[in-house]
Amino acid sequence: MWYEVLYRVLSIINYVVLIIIAIPLLWQVIIVLLSWLPKRTYERSEVKGRIAFFIPAHNEEDVIYDTVKSIIEKQNYPRELFDVLVVADNCTDRTAELAEKAGAIVLIHNDPDPAHQMAAYPVKFAIDHIMAIEDNPYDMVIRVDADNHLNDDFALYMNDAFQSGVDYARPYEGAMNATQNFYTKACAIFYAFDSRFGARVRERLHIGQHVNGPGAMMSMRMLKATGGFECTSMAEDTEYMIKMLEKGYKGHFVEDAVVYEDMPSSSRDTYNRNLRIGSGGAKLLKSDIWRLFGKFFITGNFSYLDVFLTYGFVFLSVLAWWLPVYYVYDFIFVSFCAYGKLAVTMFAAQYYMDTLWYTVIVLGSILVALFVLFGWVQALILVVSDYRKMNSKNRRSLASVVLAFPVFLIFYSATVSFGAMSKPKWRKVSRNKTNLTDQTDQTDQENQTDQTDQN
Repeated sequence: MWYEVLYRVLSIINYVVLIIIAIPLLWQVIIVLLSWLPKRTYERSEVKGRIAFFIPAHNEEDVIYDTVKSIIEKQNYPRELFDVLVVADNCTDRTAELAEKAGAIVLIHNDPDPAHQMAAYPVKFAIDHIMAIEDNPYDMVIRVDADNHLNDDFALYMNDAFQSGVDYARPYEGAMNATQNFYTKACAIFYAFDSRFGARVRERLHIGQHVNGPGAMMSMRMLKATGGFECTSMAEDTEYMIKMLEKGYKGHFVEDAVVYEDMPSSSRDTYNRNLRIGSGGAKLLKSDIWRLFGKFFITGNFSYLDVFLTYGFVFLSVLAWWLPVYYVYDFIFVSFCAYGKLAVTMFAAQYYMDTLWYTVIVLGSILVALFVLFGWVQALILVVSDYRKMNSKNRRSLASVVLAFPVFLIFYSATVSFGAMSKPKWRKVSRNKTNLTDQTDQTDQENQTDQTDQN
């Protein structure tokens, strides 16, 4: 019968979809299994480089003063060797005034083009300005977002990496407000996974890091050698990382340097952030990431394949919609055939009965395995091992999110897929004026005891 032929065709397509999804998931499983690898540390350097912290800020009067003040007053680094520059990007509030009051050098960036209203343009403006300074005094630049805080030894750790020869590096992405509610807890664990598992394993296996987001360090020698920062997409940081990888500059992970981010504290803000991630990732997938897949086979450089497998998640999040639709169809069709509701000619009714139970058992086993490994196990490990970097005084305050974390991952995947199929606007998110606890100091004290070079 025609519907049996259709069922066979759709079954074959489903097997192909499962294989496409399984390959990057297998790489993530390997990363989790290798998470026991020790972190890399850099030998403490007596030589101190000049640092330019720069902050792109659009109407950030609620948080900019505290962010600038925190960097200037709390960094355990010679004050004469670093500056904080704030790019007041199309601001209509007191961002510039408060940044200057806190001690920052303020750069005014006014660009009325609606297409330029994204982080890429003030970032480029800041780096262009720094590079144009006559007799440039800086050795490296570090990007910080307007709502970020840094652990007190952040500059020291980045300088150690720089003095050891690192030109391009990312920090550990922690959270300022992880314990606020379910959304902040789930987002904090999600970001911690990329740092504690993904970034640590890449560093130990000598795979290029995904240097994106706040806390990124770029050396001036690299910027000058590569023509500066020429990336203007919604995912400008990832775009730049890909360009540097292709030019031979592999990113590194400075795990002891922690940037504490303000996690979205509502479903709306989480949704909007994920839309931007999905949209930016989809554009890069079309323009750059597929190219890296081809370059892997030409060069054998696994860093290219790693980027493809990781950022291909945007494509997978869209493709994954096939699975619930197909398996609902599969269950209904096979049930109808097994119980005689549809006439069958290709196979006996018993075949469909066996197929029904086989589908239920296999699908159920896969879902349980994914929930256990990527949900409960990974969340539990992170809560136990890295709760301090999520600005939590104890593990108990984060434990409540562990059981529900798989649900968050489904929400994350779905909203990223929506972003990949849309063109979201850059919306201002609600800022949470949350003070860091003493965990930052405690984390630095613990890191000080682990300065043996493990290269």
